[in-house]
Order: sequence, then structure tokens, then C-alpha cells
Amino acid sequence: MSVGEREIKKVPLLRGKTVVNLFFESSTRTRTTFEIAAKRLSADVINVDTRVSATNKGESLLDTIRNLEAMHTDLFVIRHSKSGAAYLVAQHVPPHVRIINAGDGSHAHPTQAMLDMFTIRRYKGSFENLKVAIVGDILHSRVARSQTHALTTLGVPEVRVIAPRTLLPTAVERLGVHAYTDMRAGLEGVDVIIMLRLQRERMQGARIPSEQEFFNLYGLTADKLRLANKDAIVMHPGPMNRGLEIDSAVADGPQSVILPQVTNGIAVRMAVMAIIMAGKAKLEKPEQSSIRKHA
Repeated sequence: MSVGEREIKKVPLLRGKTVVNLFFESSTRTRTTFEIAAKRLSADVINVDTRVSATNKGESLLDTIRNLEAMHTDLFVIRHSKSGAAYLVAQHVPPHVRIINAGDGSHAHPTQAMLDMFTIRRYKGSFENLKVAIVGDILHSRVARSQTHALTTLGVPEVRVIAPRTLLPTAVERLGVHAYTDMRAGLEGVDVIIMLRLQRERMQGARIPSEQEFFNLYGLTADKLRLANKDAIVMHPGPMNRGLEIDSAVADGPQSVILPQVTNGIAVRMAVMAIIMAGKAKLEKPEQSSIRKHA
């Protein structure tokens, strides 16, 4: 976090390294924070516009990666609509090339969960006695899956998911969460509320009667927020649909930490890049020492 508070917001950890942001889905916060994070680490950053890339001419994802890797890319940040895309790429690049999953289908969004956990830690201190509620389109949300995994791993004793039955995965309790279809009951006494947007682009058929009814039943208003603990914080991974899943009075209110989440995303993504590239440096050391030995 201290780097972002300096007058000159840069450190040389990734100087000389090339980072490619390869986003096959729309993104503002994630792509931009990854770009800022890489630049603050002094990396060279390339943002590939997939709307005009060769994939739109029939080139496969792996061929796109191979061509970009041939340009001596060190790290790819990949967002894709297909679950498992980043994992697939990771199996087909040389060991020295690093891959970060910036969201794959409805599967996972690891760095979003990390920055959310970091935000909770900063405001709540400890995870041991928390009650956390994740509200909205649980069924289609990769963020919800990563958050649930992170929260249970960190020892949060009670994780709740709140949604209409049509937006809850089958047997969701197997993930170690308590499921609620009544938002008021689900928010009772919680310490953290994480709101999710409706993933309308991934829905097949009508999952809700209407947007207005969804807001009435599952939108976070000041009235519903009062059911949580007085010092509860409100989070949202974005993009945020005001008047659909959250009321403006709550989104801009004193309990909202939505904008600090965005700021924390830069620090967390800097840390992720620095850590995985440090692993790459260790991988390269024997070869470098061999070169020096024969020089």
C-alpha cells in the first residue's frame, strides 16, 4: 500500500519484464488495476484489444498465446468467458512464463477474492468471529465461488449466501455455507455484506420475475442494512448496478468500502505479480550462474 502513497509510485521489481493483459470479456476495474499494478512494478505493459485480435479471425486461444509468447512475454493476465481457460493456457506455455487468472467463466476470480479478504482484514482485523453474507446471483458468479473458498479457508465460522432459489447452485451447502432465500433473515447480525450483480449475460431463460421485484426482495437498502451489525461493512466487486442490487444511499453511505476495495486491488495485484515473478527469477538463477561460470 505504501507505494501508492508515494509521490513517485514505482518500484523496480519487474523492470525489463513484459506483461500482457489479454481480456476476452469486458472489464474496467480488473484490467485497469492489473495495468496500474504492473506499471508501478516498472513492467512493460501491453493491453491486447481482443475485439480486433486474430481470435476474431478464427485463431485459437492457444495460437494467440504462442504468438504473444514468441514476442518474449513474461506474464499473461487472462480473462475469458470459458471456465478453465487460464488453466489450459498454463499447461501449454514454457515454465518461465507466468499466468494469472483474471476471471474464467463462472468458475473463479482468485485476485478479486484476495483483495476482498485484504479489505475485510483491514476493516475487521480478524476472521475468527465474523459472519459474512454474500448476496445476489450466486449461481453464475465466479467471484462468489472464490470468496467462499477464501472465507472458509481463512476460518470464517459462518458464511451465508442469500439469493432466490433460482440463483443458488444445487447443494450449495456442500461448499460450507448457509443458504438463505429470505434476505432479511440472512442479514440478521452479519459483520460483512458482499453484494453481487446479476450476471445477465450468463443467464439462460428467466431466473427472476422482474428487476424491480428482485430489488424489492434482494436489493440492499438502508432499511435492510439495519438488520446487520451496526459496524457492518458493505462490499461490491463491481460493476455495480444501482437500483438493482444496491441502493445509492447504501453504496455511497458510511458503511460502504466499495471504493477502498478498488484501491486495495492495486496493492494485492502488485503483490501477486511480484511473488510469482520472484518464483520465475529463482527458476532462472541456475541458468544465469551457468552462463557466468563459462564466461
